[in-house]
Amino acid sequence: MGTGLGRRQLLGGLAIGAAGTTGLASGPWTSAPATAATTSGPLPDRVDVVVVGAGISGLTAARVLRARGAKVLVVEARDRVGGRVLNHHLRAGGVIEAGGAFVGPTQDRILRLADELGVRTFKEYVEGENVYVKNGRRSTYTGTVPPDPSILVDAALLQERINGMASEIAVDAPWSHPRAAEWDAVTVKEWVARQTLSTDTDTLLECYFQPSFGSDAGNVSVLFLAWFIATAGNERHVGTFERSSSTAGGAQDSRFKLGSQMVPIRMARELGDRVALRAPVRRIVQRDAWAHVHTDRGTVRAKRVVVACPPPLVLDIDWSPQLPARRRHLLAGMPMGNLMKCDAVYETPFWRKAGLSGSGLSHEGATRVVFDNTPASGAPGVLLAFVGGSTWRTYGRLPRAERKRAVLEGFAEMFGEQALHPIEYTEHDWTLERWTAGGPIALPRPGVISTHGPEIRRPFGRVHWAGTETSTYWSGFMDGAVRAGERAAREVLDKLS
Repeated sequence: MGTGLGRRQLLGGLAIGAAGTTGLASGPWTSAPATAATTSGPLPDRVDVVVVGAGISGLTAARVLRARGAKVLVVEARDRVGGRVLNHHLRAGGVIEAGGAFVGPTQDRILRLADELGVRTFKEYVEGENVYVKNGRRSTYTGTVPPDPSILVDAALLQERINGMASEIAVDAPWSHPRAAEWDAVTVKEWVARQTLSTDTDTLLECYFQPSFGSDAGNVSVLFLAWFIATAGNERHVGTFERSSSTAGGAQDSRFKLGSQMVPIRMARELGDRVALRAPVRRIVQRDAWAHVHTDRGTVRAKRVVVACPPPLVLDIDWSPQLPARRRHLLAGMPMGNLMKCDAVYETPFWRKAGLSGSGLSHEGATRVVFDNTPASGAPGVLLAFVGGSTWRTYGRLPRAERKRAVLEGFAEMFGEQALHPIEYTEHDWTLERWTAGGPIALPRPGVISTHGPEIRRPFGRVHWAGTETSTYWSGFMDGAVRAGERAAREVLDKLS
């Protein structure tokens, strides 16, 4: 955002997606201990604020509220903290992420929070040539665009048009644009077909959509895409496709040395027994001067509630009084994407010695988008494939052994036969997680933003809304989660004062 083109940027930016949110259960994924201090005894009878969800957004809200003197309790359905960020500890040593991993310029809130918590970053590896596979033919390239003349003109035109549309969008009110209803009625796939000359452009566009959203261009509207790009910035820098899609200087610029889950783990350690795990919320009743939050571990009364769980799961809670109809329609129209991350581990990142960056794009197969996912130490070597959207529908439902074979064959096509022989293979499918139900983010269906979008942050009685989807910058990313938690905490503090 506000930076030049990244080495791995494709279609002038339409290449590697918003992987800061992604990672989406099978395989031996494990998290570090959530915290040694989470409460295991009875829940308190009464607090100032109950926060529902111990992901980055909910824990950020709780951290801010506690710092201002509020008595707060975080209730989490899982047996861990972190929500959609989750570390995996490799058998050969080192940490990678099963969930959200990347951070970059203008993501000020997550970078500041991580710095306060002592969680350091390192640059994503981008040295060497990138790999491009089309119709079974492999080529390598440096710079921003693969050697495919069929998409060059389309790339330049699309990037210019998308950035132009994004520059007109109010990040806090995309529904207010004069053409909001028109743009929201057209899918990106339909719009791209009208704007481009080559069908290869649409095929390659999936390499942005599938890791970014766990979906394809036919499932989201032009208004959503323009708004999503507009949020790829901050109060001083306008969002751009380049910043949203690039590696160096963009959204995939850096990772955390200790894994991204260390951010919520350290927040939970600060909060100590104010965090209750294995406490799914079943019912929220608002009456008199209190909200009564019913969990599997007991009922807690609170003056205010912050809900910071994936939007579709809000509908699983029994509400009294019932949620307003417009909010119900909004949430029902925001399903989670379908995405998994598949990682192959090798003794060393052998592709680097061959002069390859570890980045790859393919028009077909299980490995449409590939990253070098090696830990900060430089070993062991790790290749990561995002399997999302229609690619997930093809490969995510296969038996694990068949999917593993397809992924490794895709890696081998890009980086050589050595990729067929990892020392460890692991994968994580967020569609199988009960308390996420998909990933990486909830996606408004066409028509939803223009009709029900204004409900996204509107409080409901004593209930306030957090979660990355409610952010006005970097929605869908860890930075958006922090921003949303901070905003919800400010709303609550105004009511408590």
